[in-house]
Amino acid sequence: MVPAQAQESAASAALPNVIDVRVTAAQDRARLVIDLAARTEFAFVSTNEPDRLFIDVRAGTFSVPEPSGTSGEGNLVSSYALEQAGADRVRTILTLAAPAQVQQAYVLDPFEDQPARLVVDIIPATAEIFAANVESDRLASESAAAQIAASTPAGGSELPIATRPLVVIDPGHGGIDSGAEAGNGVKEKDIVLAFSLRLQELLVDSGRFDVALTREDDTYLRLEERVALARANKADMFISIHADSFQQPEIRGASIYTRDENATDVLDKVLADTENKSDVIAGFAMPQIAPEVVDILLDLMRREMRMQSFVAAQSIVHSLEPSVALRRFPVRQADFFVLQAPDVPSVLVELGFLSNASDIANLTQSDWRDRTAEAIARGISTYFDQLEAEE
Repeated sequence: MVPAQAQESAASAALPNVIDVRVTAAQDRARLVIDLAARTEFAFVSTNEPDRLFIDVRAGTFSVPEPSGTSGEGNLVSSYALEQAGADRVRTILTLAAPAQVQQAYVLDPFEDQPARLVVDIIPATAEIFAANVESDRLASESAAAQIAASTPAGGSELPIATRPLVVIDPGHGGIDSGAEAGNGVKEKDIVLAFSLRLQELLVDSGRFDVALTREDDTYLRLEERVALARANKADMFISIHADSFQQPEIRGASIYTRDENATDVLDKVLADTENKSDVIAGFAMPQIAPEVVDILLDLMRREMRMQSFVAAQSIVHSLEPSVALRRFPVRQADFFVLQAPDVPSVLVELGFLSNASDIANLTQSDWRDRTAEAIARGISTYFDQLEAEE
């Protein structure tokens, strides 16, 4: 018989290591990111006296340097610490400066040189909401203990991963690739990042989605990296955000693209070619298309995804129509590289044209951004409503 201590040691060795933990803060918002050697389960719980959030991950060890404090300026998390809470779990303890609650939490799979990650977004809560969360978590913990739920991290009930659809938002360009640029110096990469952050906020606030961005700052990503990130994390929707320009300044308005090798018109082909060449312009070569794309099973998968993408595009356009200027025939097709994933419904949103004075005025106005982001969020919700109705 294997001794219990040896069994426990073997089980712990099979669990992943926690590589790093960091907390960043902004006004009325904080984010905890836990780097993991492999994807794993997690749970969190609210406690009082003092007010804290415990975040447990199923892990055998941690090799995290001494916490260096919260980066950024915020008023939610005053400090954090790590501990080995058991042979099968590592706990991050957030000491709160004010009542707070978890807004969303999700795990990202390893991607290229990036490890697996648990992302936890934290927002303010009223004292009443925080107290209710503390009581709810206490009851859940007692119930789990009564049932001898040994597989559940202590301090709360286990949260199933990926119970909500994952939407990946892709702010186009970034870093050395500025994208289109208006005559007044406004850059596409800045416009679409601000818009994407607002869209993420709205989708998360709805409580229906987990939402990740391909970039959250002025970082350059190759086109294939953006697609691979969505595929690696089995995203339920990929939405790429752009704002282009064209030599004819009278052309304006928003439009939604799905992928098709045959562009809708000449302008669509020009726009797609420009986007697809951005890696070459920035000094990177395009990857060779694998021979497997001709496989008939992959072809069938692509057809299904294109059908779903078209339905998603129609839902978004329908939500945009009442309050946003659109191009004629706003649901369009072009051969954008970022829309090539064979297993993720993907759309590309052109918010407008930085070569048109009216569109420039809209794109740089917060009221227009908010109104448009709200419409797109409604369209995304409608699309998923339709999927649920068909199940």
